[in-house]
Amino acid sequence: MTKTAFDLIVVGGGPGGYVAAIRGAQLGLSVALVERSELGGICLNWGCIPTKALLHSATVLRACREAAHYGVAGAGEARPDLAAMVARSRKVAGRLGQGVAHLMKKNGVTVYAASARLAGAGKLALDNGATLSAPHIVLATGARARELPALPVGERIWAYRQALVPAEIPKSLLVVGAGAIGAEFASFYRAVGSEVTLIDMTAEILPQEDADISQLARKAFEKQGIRVLTQCAVKASSPTATGVKVVLDQQGKQSELEVERVIVAAGIVGNVENLGLERTRVKVEKTHIITDGLCRTDEPGVYAIGDVAGAPWLAHKASHEAVLCVEAIAGKPAHPIDPLRIPACTYSYPQVASIGMTEARARERAGRTGGEIRVGRFTFAGNGKAIAMGEDQGLVKTVFDAKSGELLGAHIIHPEASELITGYGVAASLEATEEDLMHTVFAHPTLSETLHESVLSAFGRALHA
Repeated sequence: MTKTAFDLIVVGGGPGGYVAAIRGAQLGLSVALVERSELGGICLNWGCIPTKALLHSATVLRACREAAHYGVAGAGEARPDLAAMVARSRKVAGRLGQGVAHLMKKNGVTVYAASARLAGAGKLALDNGATLSAPHIVLATGARARELPALPVGERIWAYRQALVPAEIPKSLLVVGAGAIGAEFASFYRAVGSEVTLIDMTAEILPQEDADISQLARKAFEKQGIRVLTQCAVKASSPTATGVKVVLDQQGKQSELEVERVIVAAGIVGNVENLGLERTRVKVEKTHIITDGLCRTDEPGVYAIGDVAGAPWLAHKASHEAVLCVEAIAGKPAHPIDPLRIPACTYSYPQVASIGMTEARARERAGRTGGEIRVGRFTFAGNGKAIAMGEDQGLVKTVFDAKSGELLGAHIIHPEASELITGYGVAASLEATEEDLMHTVFAHPTLSETLHESVLSAFGRALHA
């Protein structure tokens, strides 16, 4: 007889859900995981991983085209093989999906391929007719792309799924939304030859980032040939013989743009429908489930983690929430996650990575509290490893509390930014001060020396600036 009673049931098999299932099993709980589609969720199958595979193909293509600069002859005629790039991206996603399935089996997690909805205290009804029960139910149902009425997704107007498996490279492309997803798609398609226009309703691209970084990113994008329009929105669209005509509104001035394809990357909405929440005390605000610091909802025994529980919408935030949530369920010490210690990365070219407060936010806080901040800047043009790599454009910016030496924020723009930001993440988690960072010995020659120099700069001690 198939088991239907568990200690813990997780709904959703993405980076939050499957990690919650694994941690629960490690702690000795009997665990079931319910996933209606693909293990690994959107991140592994249609988001984080396949996009990075495509972006790495673009990096290799870019390196081949610039090979002569490094004394390598014969590679300058490199051209994109789109079908091979897409096939490799799907293969990478498939391999990791199989890996998640293996981890479920290895940890003794029972997996149900079904949709689920809450059906009373401690009960879940599956769409295959089964009913499961557990005293603890974790909702990790993720999110989906926000739809725009003016841009209905179809053959010529793409969301992320269609953009990941193109049949051919569009000659011209409009990317709507200049956050992380939009910036990444703009970078990839420009690298493979599309004429790209990137627009956003805000005053700058990557609007969540520090202003200095956003401005440098815009300059880098425009240098690559990406047309960037800010404070710009799409008012209407219509099909043409070869693509899509859109009406743009930029600060009240309207214009028309005709492109072969459009990618909509205008944010996400939480997957809260058809979960049976209406019969519970669970509160939903702007399509996201409200939780406390330990991921508990207002309904006893029901928890929510990851994208469905709100910003920041990051896979590593979901995984971290999964662990703390399940450890709290198991009676282990657990501490609420601090949003200011969650790094954010954009894998465009160049990459952008950050943690903590922007300079503007830190100054605003200092103004309220009567404090002061110190800001450090160090460009990669002063770093030996960056010069040797031929990647000497970029900036490391740090923000400190002037009195306590607390690291309030760190911001990096460089092709290796996503790998570098973890250094500051560790420092923030350990509550390292500027003195601790100054006394840390950084290996030479490495890109990480820029992290050290930016800290020194904040306190008037930069050595190579």
